[in-house]
Amino acid sequence: MQNKRVLVTGAGTGIGRGVALEFGREGADVALHYSHSDAGAKSAADEIRAMGRNAEVFQADFTTTHEVSRLADEALAFLGGLDILINNAGITTNAPFGEITMEQWDVLYHVNVRAAMLLTQKCMPALVESKPSSIVNLTSVHAYHGMTEHSIYAGTKGAIVAYTRELAIELAQKGIRLNAIAPGWIAVENHFAMFGEDLDLEAAAYNIPAGFVGEPRDVARLAMFLASDDARYIVGQTIVIDGGQMSVMPNTGDFRQVREWTFGKGYVPGI
Repeated sequence: MQNKRVLVTGAGTGIGRGVALEFGREGADVALHYSHSDAGAKSAADEIRAMGRNAEVFQADFTTTHEVSRLADEALAFLGGLDILINNAGITTNAPFGEITMEQWDVLYHVNVRAAMLLTQKCMPALVESKPSSIVNLTSVHAYHGMTEHSIYAGTKGAIVAYTRELAIELAQKGIRLNAIAPGWIAVENHFAMFGEDLDLEAAAYNIPAGFVGEPRDVARLAMFLASDDARYIVGQTIVIDGGQMSVMPNTGDFRQVREWTFGKGYVPGI
């Protein structure tokens, strides 16, 4: 990643901040986007500068298209081009389906889907100029597994999976590789802010085959790989990183225990 130019959206907290820092550690210059509070993005930019790389923060409200366009212009001017785009910014909410408003629907789709589409479009000429280049979209395991009261959020994340798969075919012909990452449970600041002392990561880890809850850097390392030449033959894929959560079938008991019953008796040899 030495001297690569990277734009990371939603870089003020959580996964986005971790991704921005990781690219800085590996020698990239980074433009960090944030939407509201600038504290996390600014501190991350300071850390990247301390590593000897260039970094700057840029604010944009992703519910409005003109601010997404402005972000593209300002970030490209700062970086002098673009090699890697990380579409990480996203928001969530939960509500019973019957209580969802169209305003809530619009806000989630505008931030999670429309903004990434427009930013990609605005950055495409710069990415073509620096080809081979790469885009990584952040989606979620919610695109595959259901959870009550998350219909809007899951819809946006499913849209990102399909959008990534289809657009990757077109962009590959222009020298741009597009892939996505679907994280499972990653411990980020918002979880601690919402649950406080009720957030028990050890208890959560019990239901994850890996035995622990992931951290932003786990996702950042995967983003680093997908953006690198080592992943040059990976196109249009969504890579799940969840510690094995999606590998466990529900309602089948504790995955740590030996089964007390055996299928196949009487018709499978040796059973």
